[in-house]
Order: sequence, then C-alpha cells, then structure tokens
Amino acid sequence: MPMLPILLAPTIVLAQPAPQPVPAPDFALLGPGFAAGRADSEAARTTIARARAALTRPPGAIPKLHTEGTLPGKGIREISLIAKRDQAIVLDLAMAWRLTGDRAFLDQAGRYLDAWARVYQLSFNPIDETGFDLMAMASDLTEADLPAGTQARIDRFWRRMATGYLDAMDGNPGHANTNWQSHRVKLATMAAFRTGERALIERARAAYRRQIAVNLRPDGSTFDFEERDALHYVTYNLDPLMMAALAAKVHGEDWYDWSAPGGASLPRSLDWLAEFARGARTHIEFAKSKIQFDRDRAAAGQAEYAPHAWQPDNALDTFKIASLLDPRFVDLATVLAAQSQRGPARWIALF
Repeated sequence: MPMLPILLAPTIVLAQPAPQPVPAPDFALLGPGFAAGRADSEAARTTIARARAALTRPPGAIPKLHTEGTLPGKGIREISLIAKRDQAIVLDLAMAWRLTGDRAFLDQAGRYLDAWARVYQLSFNPIDETGFDLMAMASDLTEADLPAGTQARIDRFWRRMATGYLDAMDGNPGHANTNWQSHRVKLATMAAFRTGERALIERARAAYRRQIAVNLRPDGSTFDFEERDALHYVTYNLDPLMMAALAAKVHGEDWYDWSAPGGASLPRSLDWLAEFARGARTHIEFAKSKIQFDRDRAAAGQAEYAPHAWQPDNALDTFKIASLLDPRFVDLATVLAAQSQRGPARWIALF
C-alpha cells in the first residue's frame, strides 16, 4: 500500500515587539547616594542652617527671568535677581532634607519647586535660565517624596525644558557657538536625565559633542576667550559643559574624555586653563574684548568687566567640578580652595 505524504503544518512566526530602550534613572545629577556620610561636615551644617532660615520664607516665583544684556538699575534685572535667590534656597532645603530627614525641609522645598513649575514660563534664554540647574538638583533630592500632583507638574516642567532647548539647538539659535550654547547643553542634558528618556539623552549627547567641536580649540583655548579676552568667560563656558559631562558620568556614560575630530576636548581645555590657575601664565581681563557690552558694563560701574588682573581663585568651582571628573585636578582644586576667601559651592563639597 503506497504511503501517503506527511503534511507538515506551516510554521507560524509571531512578530516580536521591538525592544524598548531602558529608561535612565530619572535624576539630573544628585543620585541616591548624595551626601552619604557627610552630615557632620561644615558644608552640611552651613546648608542646614541656611535651609532652616528659609522655612518661613515664601517662594518668589515669577513668570519670566531676564538679566542677560541688562545693566544695573534696570527694573526687570533687579526683580529677576531677587527671584533667582529661590534657586539656591530650594537646593539648600533639598540638601537639608537629604541630610536630616526632617520633613519640614522637604515640604518647603516642594512648595518652591511647585510654585516655579506652575508660574514660570520658559523663555529658552540660557543665560537667564542657567540657574535652573540648582532646581534640577533640588528635584533630584525631593521629588520621589513629594505629592503625586507636584511630581507630575515638576516632571512636565523638566520635559518642556529638555525638548525646548534641544529643539532650539537643532535649529539656528543666536550665539550658537558661544558660552550661550554651553549653557543650553547643560540645561538640556540635566533636564533630559531628569526625565530618564533615552531619546532626549541621546539628543543631548549629540548637542554636547557639537559644542565641544565648535567652541573648544585644539590648543585648549576657547572661542569665548578669542571674543571676550577674558578667562571669566572661559570658566563660564567650561563649567556648564562639565556639568553636562558630570550628569552623564553619574549615569554611567563617559562624555568627559570625548575628543572632537580636530582634537578639541574638555581635558585639553582644562589643562590650558590650569596654566593660569597655577600662576604659570597671567592675564589682564577684557583688555581686548570685541564685545561693546563689556565696555558698557565697565562704564556702568561693574568693575569686574573693566581691565584687571585675573585671580586664580576665580577658577575654584571650575576645578572643583573638574576634580569630580578627573583626579588630575584634585590637588589644584585644593590649592585654589586654600587661596580663596570662600569655599566651593556646597553641593560640590557634599558630592
């Protein structure tokens, strides 16, 4: 009897869903271990005292901050400078909460963050808004313990900031290769890490690399130094780029060591600046600035914009941040701290 052919059932291949990117931990910079073991330090005691003094101070949120390009005595400038005090205060409150566990600090920090998330209308001027990095760090330390409604408003605020600055950098914003862009990169990066959204983080990384390539020079100098003839604007440019790199580092990414095809990199620019910070080279600030506004500010009585000898301890925070990225700068940061009449920013001391 002939054998009948065996009919095999067709193999059914089920489509597999595309793998979804794993979100990053949603903090900008100050992760779960921040300030661990530092509660008895001088920086902690100062922070707690300053936070306690702010427990009855109401938030001063306003719809718009504007100090960029303004001279002393202008109404919006003075109003903005008063409102900007909230940025340091809310970080003190948040750090005090993390240091002590006292809910009074948490609740007051939440009031400040909620007020700014409700009231402030982002302008995407990075000079006016650069101080929001302090509020991002305050969010890191408090948001998980705040009411759900407050959390949602704060999250929306950081998402708007990340997407707005990234969209601006994808376009053709003003001052696209100056320190302005470095501050855009900082704000976009920290806000992107606050959201934990990989797509935003990848866009921030690309923006960071573009700025390294166009703003920093292969010899270590910067575009801003050429334009402003001031090491003040070198530190004002490198600090935000390092903040972006530090935010990436605490999330396991090495942005700091990346070099542009032409050789420009953060380490090379910090080495260039270190020669001045160590006293091997000196500089007279603003003597040959190409920017008329620098001369206008000097004429208006802002002596820091008139020609004067740059002091190495002006780079204290710069090299304190650098030491968190690169141990080569620990000794220099220590020397500058000894020379300075002030300590570094307290969040750095507690990092």
